[in-house]
Amino acid sequence: MSLHKRARAREIYYPESDGEPMAETDLHRNLMVELISELEIFFQNDSDVYVSGNLLIYYVEGDPTKCFAPDVFVVRGASKHERRIYKLWEEGRAPDVVFEITSRKTALKDAQQKSQLYARLGVKEYFLYDPEYDWMPDGLAAYRLEDGQYVEVEIKDGSAYSKTLGLDVVDTGDTLRLRDPWTKRFLPTRQEMIEAQRLAEVARQQAEARAQAEAEAREKAEAEIVRLREELTRLRSQS
Repeated sequence: MSLHKRARAREIYYPESDGEPMAETDLHRNLMVELISELEIFFQNDSDVYVSGNLLIYYVEGDPTKCFAPDVFVVRGASKHERRIYKLWEEGRAPDVVFEITSRKTALKDAQQKSQLYARLGVKEYFLYDPEYDWMPDGLAAYRLEDGQYVEVEIKDGSAYSKTLGLDVVDTGDTLRLRDPWTKRFLPTRQEMIEAQRLAEVARQQAEARAQAEAEAREKAEAEIVRLREELTRLRSQS
């Protein structure tokens, strides 16, 4: 790259915010945060899987108007370090999976404009979910990229399998959950993990209390045995 081009590249400003709110409602925002959290924990031991959401992704170098911010996305082959923005030409990889928590306000853009862009950029799987069951009565729609175009994935019993994630994406009728297809167990939510940790701590404290009580009882029994032996020895010496 010439010095002129390098200087020009440094002058271009890529904003960290598009001025739009993170989500339309608390329901949408909470689900976005929950999915990101569950996926981060699921992939925590994979150093080359990056999970994020509501982060601006720029896809044309030199043009800061060419950007989008998926609600939730996963990139395989990208390091986990924190980013302020995501530049495709620097990262070398587009998201592999995108989730959009959609609404009546964003429905047209999510279903048409974004899906066309995602297909062009090579996003392998695209999931749309309407948490209010407003404009999407079925709640969940899933698409997989084949030959440059999205093909709808069958939703069976409210579930669609993600080949890229290795997880079932499940519409429970109340919310969207991620499930291990082998164990059929949902990935734990933050609240479930907090509760599990609380119960584990209670069990630990109870175990410690039992161990302490058993140790005290054992010491008392041993002391009683010593006392009885001493008493027996004393009685024998008097006879």
